[in-house]
Amino acid sequence: MSLETITAQIKAQSKKVLPVDEWDPDYCGEMDLQIKANGDWYYAGSIFKRVSLVKLLSSVLKKEHDQYFLVTPVEKIKITVDDAPFVLTQWRWQDEKASTMLVTNNVGDEFVLDNSHPIIVNEKDELYVTVRRNLLAKVHRNVYYQWIGLAKEIETPNGVELILQSAGNQFCLGVIN
Repeated sequence: MSLETITAQIKAQSKKVLPVDEWDPDYCGEMDLQIKANGDWYYAGSIFKRVSLVKLLSSVLKKEHDQYFLVTPVEKIKITVDDAPFVLTQWRWQDEKASTMLVTNNVGDEFVLDNSHPIIVNEKDELYVTVRRNLLAKVHRNVYYQWIGLAKEIETPNGVELILQSAGNQFCLGVIN
């Protein structure tokens, strides 16, 4: 399966948000496509230079168990993801008075940080945000440090938690023991 065939199939879909979760095509093998931990996409060892192609392919990315696939209505191809497929690179207040934060990832997906797009802290205390379905974006270090500056310190039985608020939700960024 070639990259050109996959992109043609994706472009044939006219909807903005593709129903990737509803597609269950036959497995077609693996492709030498890798998403590095910093969010860069590589095909056959060469970095993607066209951002539009990365955006297009990311729209059909699907995670099943611990494996990632590019999925079209008729094909399912396994790819390699080093960490998370996206990196959360920016944030801004949509409504500062209501503490509603908009976040943006490296492919331009923008969404509200809320209970549908929560912050997740892994066992290494690294932060991730759910982008869509079960796909995560790792929070870039610059964003993390900006959020630490905004966080409120709240005393809990576990220690002092650093809490970030957005859209009526409280997210723990870490615990100071």
